[in-house]
Amino acid sequence: MGLFSFNQDIAIDLGTANTVITCNDRIVVDQPSVVALNSRTDELIAIGSEARQMMEKTPKNIYTVRPLRDGVIADFKAAELMIRGMIKLIPRQNRFFSPSLRIVVGIPSGSTEVEIRAVRDSSEHAGGREIYMIYEPMAAALGIGLDVEAPRGNMIVDIGGGTTEIAVISLGGLVTDKSIRTAGDELTKDIVEYMSRQHNVRIGEKTAEDIKKEVGSALIELPEDERPEDYILHSANRITALPTEVRVSYQEIAHCLDHTIQKMEDAIHAALETTPAELYHDLVQDGIHLSGGGALLRGLAQRFTEKFQIQFHVADDPLRAVARGTGVALKNVDKFKFLLR
Repeated sequence: MGLFSFNQDIAIDLGTANTVITCNDRIVVDQPSVVALNSRTDELIAIGSEARQMMEKTPKNIYTVRPLRDGVIADFKAAELMIRGMIKLIPRQNRFFSPSLRIVVGIPSGSTEVEIRAVRDSSEHAGGREIYMIYEPMAAALGIGLDVEAPRGNMIVDIGGGTTEIAVISLGGLVTDKSIRTAGDELTKDIVEYMSRQHNVRIGEKTAEDIKKEVGSALIELPEDERPEDYILHSANRITALPTEVRVSYQEIAHCLDHTIQKMEDAIHAALETTPAELYHDLVQDGIHLSGGGALLRGLAQRFTEKFQIQFHVADDPLRAVARGTGVALKNVDKFKFLLR
């Protein structure tokens, strides 16, 4: 039974946009952080990708919820249902419904004690017996493969859905850390508002995310071989309600996203300002690491590199860096106990 209990250890990257679960060194669940519930009973109807397909399309008896906003739990009951449901998605050979479940969860470095308690309670109600927390920038550093215990500075900029986590790590601790609630969701919101204001068309969050992925850019001038084709949008005119076709270029979206990206630059600048001189020297030598879904925005690493005159590196598979690192912490709980809460 002891050996079987060990197999029930799971690591959760509980993200605003996506939830990723690792078990036995493998990613076993990677789903949007969305649930669909019955309007009368609050019974769970769908979860993950299936629930995301229902967003902004539901009849009165069904509503969709993103339980996390700005990186923290906004709807406690929906979060509990989502975590429980995500755990049930783990393939059968790795699943055993038992109170001996041990869970490590990634959380924003700026989480308050109340927000941390909400994550812990939701995890416990979903079946966890031992619950550990790890700050997301530390998890990202582990996931990238950095030696977080070395007496050397490593800087992580993790751009998720709800928060951008910025941290300088040395000797197993966060020397400098800054967490801002400006990230991927804010970029999506920028696109929704821009399309309404500039083109008089109504679009939902899902379409705005598609535009961000297809033609999103941090630079107004991309290298020729990196320029995406224009996005053709079919929607309703906000004033006349008649069908409208809009051609959207990457340059137009770069202008639209500029203000929010400037907020990220301001936060990175503030973190660099408070970084000790010796560690700053390490950052100049080794560069700064970008992780999270926001790291995939075209031209972002180049823009940051030009802005700060320090090389920014996009992590391999940046979307899953925190999930991988949370799994590393789980596998080595005793070794990394000092990193866990």
